[in-house]
Amino acid sequence: RYARFGLAPKGKADYAFLLHDLYHIKPDGIMTIVLPHGVLFRGGEEGSIRKNLIENNHIDAIIGLPANIFFGTGIPTIIMVLRQKRENTDILIIDASKNFTKVGKNSKLQASDIKRIADTVAARRDAPKFARVVSRAEVRDNDYNLNIPRYVDSVEPPESWDIYASMLGGIPITEVDELAAYWQAFPGLRSALFTTTGGEHVQVVGGDIQNIIDTHPDVQSFTQNYAQAFSGFDTWLRTRLIDGMQTLSVSKELPLLAHEIFSRLEPLPLVDNYTAYQLLADQWAGIELDIELIQNEGFAATKAVDPHLVVKKKNGKDVEVQDGYQGRVLPFELVQQTLLHAETAALAQQQDRLALITAELQEMLDSLSEDEKEEYSDALNDDNTAFLANPLAKKVKELLAAQKASSYAIDNPEHKLITALQLLNEEKELKKSAKASAAALHLLTKQTIEGLSDEQVYGLLEQKWIVPLTAGLEQLPVVVLATLTAKVQALAGKYATTLADVEKQIATTESELTTMLNDLTGSDTDMAGLDELKNLLGGK
Repeated sequence: RYARFGLAPKGKADYAFLLHDLYHIKPDGIMTIVLPHGVLFRGGEEGSIRKNLIENNHIDAIIGLPANIFFGTGIPTIIMVLRQKRENTDILIIDASKNFTKVGKNSKLQASDIKRIADTVAARRDAPKFARVVSRAEVRDNDYNLNIPRYVDSVEPPESWDIYASMLGGIPITEVDELAAYWQAFPGLRSALFTTTGGEHVQVVGGDIQNIIDTHPDVQSFTQNYAQAFSGFDTWLRTRLIDGMQTLSVSKELPLLAHEIFSRLEPLPLVDNYTAYQLLADQWAGIELDIELIQNEGFAATKAVDPHLVVKKKNGKDVEVQDGYQGRVLPFELVQQTLLHAETAALAQQQDRLALITAELQEMLDSLSEDEKEEYSDALNDDNTAFLANPLAKKVKELLAAQKASSYAIDNPEHKLITALQLLNEEKELKKSAKASAAALHLLTKQTIEGLSDEQVYGLLEQKWIVPLTAGLEQLPVVVLATLTAKVQALAGKYATTLADVEKQIATTESELTTMLNDLTGSDTDMAGLDELKNLLGGK
C-alpha cells in the first residue's frame, strides 16, 4: 500500500494514515481526511509522498480550516480530499480559515461557512480571496509545495493613506474605485456622490450622504427589484412548510429552500447568498424539530402542553421540579403576543411600573447627601444602597408625628423618605398583583393552546416559522445600503481634516494657551518656568 508513494517518517504518521485509507477505497471512491498544515509543505519523506500523490493525480482538493476549531488543540488544520481515479489533473485549494464565528475560545463553522465550502467544491470554481483551481504545472513550479497562502491570498490589504489628500484634501479616485461593486450596481450613484476636480482626486458633494444614497433612482430601483424578487415567497413557504408539513422530507427540505432563495437572489447584485443562507439555516433549526415532532406524533402535538421541568437544589442535590408549563410546539410567548393581547399588555404595564418604581427609588436614594444618609441610616441597609421597608415605615411615622401637616418641602430629606415609603408600599402591592396576573396569564395560555382551532394553529406556525425568515430576508438590502453609506461616510471623513488644518488648529491652541499664561502670576521660579513654557509654545 505504501510502495508507490513511500514510507512516512517515524515521528510523523499523518501520511501513513492517509495512504492506508487511500489504499482501501474503491476505484471510484472518494475520501476526506483531517490533517495538520505541515503535510502541505514539509520536506523529506513527506515531500516525496506528497509529490507522488500529486503526480499520481490523487489529491482533488485542499480546504484550510480556522485555528481552534477542534477541542483540545488550537493548531490550524486542513481537510484533504482524495480520489483513486480522477479525470482532471488540477487541485482545488480553499482557504476557509477566515470563515468562522467565535464560541468561547473555540472557532465554529456556521452553516453558511459549510455551505460556501461545499458549493465551491461541487462547482470547482475560483472565488476571490477564498478559492483557486490550481494546475499541476503551477504546483510543479512551486516544487510540490501546497502551502495554501502560495495559491490563495485571503489577507485583507492594510488601509492606505494618500499623501496628497492628507496634505491638501480630496479623496483619491483609487479609493473610490475600491467600491466598484456598488458603482456597477448603481451606475449613476457615483457621480451623485462625488464631483471631479481634475487629476487623481474627487470631492464629496454637499448634503446628507445617507439621504443621497437612499433617494437615488438606482438605489430605489434596487430595493424595488429585491421586493419583487421575493414577492410571494411567504405564500410559497406556507405551501411547502405548513400545507405539506406532514408529508415533506425533512432531510431534503433545506436544500430545496436554499435553492429557491438562491434562485430569487440570482439576478440581484450585492446581496450575499450565504448571508441569506445563514438566516435560513438558523430558522430551519427550529422548524426542522417542530416538523419532525408533528410527523411523529401527529397534528395534535401542536395543541399539546407539557410540564416545564427545571433543575433546582434540594438538600444539596439537584432535583427536577415542575415550573409551570410549556407548549410542545407553540411557545407560550408567541401565543400571548398573538392571541392574548389585552392580558399580555396589562401584565407588561404592571411590570413597566415596577421597573419605574425601582428607578425612582434609586433616584430618591442618590439624591440624599452622605450626611443625610448617615442621619437616616437606620432606614437604609448596611451600605446605604437601598431602603428597608419596616425601618423606613417607623422613621416616616416619627416624621409625620413631628410634622402633623406633613408639609415638608419637596427637597427636604424628610419628604424624600415619605415618598420612598409610598413607592415601597406601591411596589409591594404591585408585585403581588403582577405575580397573580402572570400566573393567571400562564394558565390562560395553557388553556388557549389546548383549545386552538386548526386555522389558529396554522396562523401561529406561520408566525413562528415563516415571518422571522421573511423579515430577516427583507433586511438584507437595508444592510447592503447601510454598509455602502458607512463606507462613503468613512471616505468623506478620512481626508476631511488635512495636515495643514491640524497644524493650524495646533497653532491656534498654542496661541490661546500662551495668552492665558500671560494672565498667571507667581513666584520668580514659577514665572521662569512659565516663560520657558511660552517659549516652547512659540510666543511671549
